[in-house]
Amino acid sequence: MQAWIATARDVRLSEVPEPTLKGGGVLVEVLAAHVPAYTKAVVRGNRGGLPVPLVLGPSCVGRVLAVAPDVFHVEPGDLVLDTALLDAGGGDEILVGWVGLGGSGAGSARTDRMRTVWRDGVFAEKALCAKETLVKLPGAEAYPDPARLAFLPWLCIAATGLHAAGPLAGRDVAVVGATGQLGGAAVLTALAEGAATVTAAGRNETALTRLAALDPRVRTHRLTGDRAADAAGIGPVDVAVDTLGATPSADATMAAYDSLRVRGTLVLVGGVRHELAVPYGDLMHRRLTLRGSWMSDERTVTTVWQLVRSGLLDLSAVELVTTGLADPAAALDVAERTTGLGFVALVP
Repeated sequence: MQAWIATARDVRLSEVPEPTLKGGGVLVEVLAAHVPAYTKAVVRGNRGGLPVPLVLGPSCVGRVLAVAPDVFHVEPGDLVLDTALLDAGGGDEILVGWVGLGGSGAGSARTDRMRTVWRDGVFAEKALCAKETLVKLPGAEAYPDPARLAFLPWLCIAATGLHAAGPLAGRDVAVVGATGQLGGAAVLTALAEGAATVTAAGRNETALTRLAALDPRVRTHRLTGDRAADAAGIGPVDVAVDTLGATPSADATMAAYDSLRVRGTLVLVGGVRHELAVPYGDLMHRRLTLRGSWMSDERTVTTVWQLVRSGLLDLSAVELVTTGLADPAAALDVAERTTGLGFVALVP
């Protein structure tokens, strides 16, 4: 079969043997896989180390072809979401086929063993997935455009962050970094879950305009780099979710903190690489909550899928570009240029 193999230097299309079923495993036909905008950075080593060579790819929507004897929650014919998150407990977590370690992020002897046993990802015609990474999507076989479901992992990561702040119905929510793919997913999810208003804050004016057209509840703020001005433009809000990637400073994140009302919550979901100087007295007196969120869980996947299936979360707003396996370099170039609700789905 064909697959995208990541090496120490690049990604190339290769002919590889079909994966062999083993204990705890599920053989999946890959229907569609999201190619994140930062995939090229991952391949170049700018987002952490990959145990190369390996089949690249963190998550997909697929059809179950076969299951090991010790797998009971899915069966052949089921449509599933592969989250890529393999959790051994105690903070030892890996993303199969991708960069990223849970807990402290430092890794351990156990995560090294996990990456040895479950190494390959899903940018291929077929994939062997650990049973723990798969969530069944009841009724997904009737969804008219399966390629759009490749955006589900991003929606689930965003939803997990939003849920860390409690129920959203009737509350004012801000998404900082809304013009990125994760931020766009957070805006869609907050709207679907009944937020009173959603402030989309980012730097890309075109992407902000597209987000504003989604719903009358969306208001936008173009980040200026001035913490006080940005806080005033973002808030006041009850919940702020930070989905920013690497930034020159933490000012935008702290502007989100400043924008919170009393008893508000700031959730950190993104990739800011700076320390946050959180003022102790202010956090205490305003009774604020600061939460971290990483990846998603089975319950959230099921919730998001139910929102999509019911039509409350309309994926027609997502600007989908599909690509095949034939030209990895071209696909990664297209993915790198996507913003907001635009995304590339690999359809083998």
